[in-house]
Amino acid sequence: MTSIIIILAICALLLVVFEEVIHVNKAKSTLFIGTLCWLLAYLFPMHGATPKLITEQLNENLLEIATLWLFLMAAMTFVAYLNSKGFISNLVQRLLPKQMHERKFMFLLGASAFVFSSFADNVTATLVSVAVIASLEVPTRQRLKYATLIIFAVNSGGVSLITGDVTTLMIFLEGKVTIANLLLLILPSLTAVLVLAHLLSRKMKGQLTFDTNPKPIERNDKIIAGVFLTTIFATLFFNAFFQIPPVLTFLFGLSCMFLIAQYLMRKANQSILNYIREIEFDTLLFFLGVLLIVGMLKEIGVLNKLTNIYQLMDTSVANYVLGMLSAVLDNVPLTAALLKAEIDMNISDWLALTYATGVGGSMLVIGSAAGIIAMSKVKELNFISYLSMAGYLLVAYSVGYWLSYYLTNFILA
Repeated sequence: MTSIIIILAICALLLVVFEEVIHVNKAKSTLFIGTLCWLLAYLFPMHGATPKLITEQLNENLLEIATLWLFLMAAMTFVAYLNSKGFISNLVQRLLPKQMHERKFMFLLGASAFVFSSFADNVTATLVSVAVIASLEVPTRQRLKYATLIIFAVNSGGVSLITGDVTTLMIFLEGKVTIANLLLLILPSLTAVLVLAHLLSRKMKGQLTFDTNPKPIERNDKIIAGVFLTTIFATLFFNAFFQIPPVLTFLFGLSCMFLIAQYLMRKANQSILNYIREIEFDTLLFFLGVLLIVGMLKEIGVLNKLTNIYQLMDTSVANYVLGMLSAVLDNVPLTAALLKAEIDMNISDWLALTYATGVGGSMLVIGSAAGIIAMSKVKELNFISYLSMAGYLLVAYSVGYWLSYYLTNFILA
């Protein structure tokens, strides 16, 4: 039975990797295989396990999954509302001038994608950033460079905040790092983005003209955005000083949003609860399926073999390599597997791994959600054209990783 579960897990991984080829949503395949693995554990108990013991193991895994699910659901509801109202795109248009030098725009694009992805999800940050470059009349190679920077910046922006990247949230919830620790990744992550912006813009000399015609932002949307930002900062503050779980603070913020919106929309006969339907539930179901699979692999002892890479090479090098591996393997199951394997590392190593798994997927266009979305929106972007930027991306990733490793070791030593 152990061999069957391993084969099923490999099949799930292949279905995720080749999602764009076989056109089967990864949420469907991972959820099917994840639940199937646990059903098989009940039907054909391994190592003499009783139904009671299997239930205890399942409940332990479901508690971890529920914590992640509820946090993401709350955060995604805020973003779904603001995105549907055009608040985020309008905000970006207001920041853009009528004209700007191409090189300066490269740095502004990287910085804005970095900031947006810290607070919003990667999908929204990518869509907004790609929309900015879509209307520009620039050569194919130049648009490709802009798209490359967006993918890298979006993936980099989320690693230092639990609201910005799922793998960061997963590592935080396991108690491997604190919010204060994660803030140390801001400088290395931003530096890597600026390094990539510099490398990509070296030969740019022209001027860009922007068609900026932002719509007025409604008062209600400003208030909801204020509640969202307040919730984020309150989550960070309460956890840092009172150890209140982030999911509790975020659910409280969501409830405040519902009550405030109830008052604001009383004349429009609208319900803020409708925006929960706009959440990308396929993303949440994907996480559910992946974590069920990884949880079962932990219970049968397979994940312990992941520690072999840490026996073959230094921890810092192993984390660096695993980060690049996340460009081929989805970073969510990879991170979940590493956490379940209970690898013994210090805080600096866990922070380096946080950066690696969050940004390493940028090495290939299929290695992250940001890359897949950008590829569907920018016609010049495909697997081969993005691969032509591999040298620039490797340099930027390496700078960010090793800077994060040495900086955190120096500060936390």
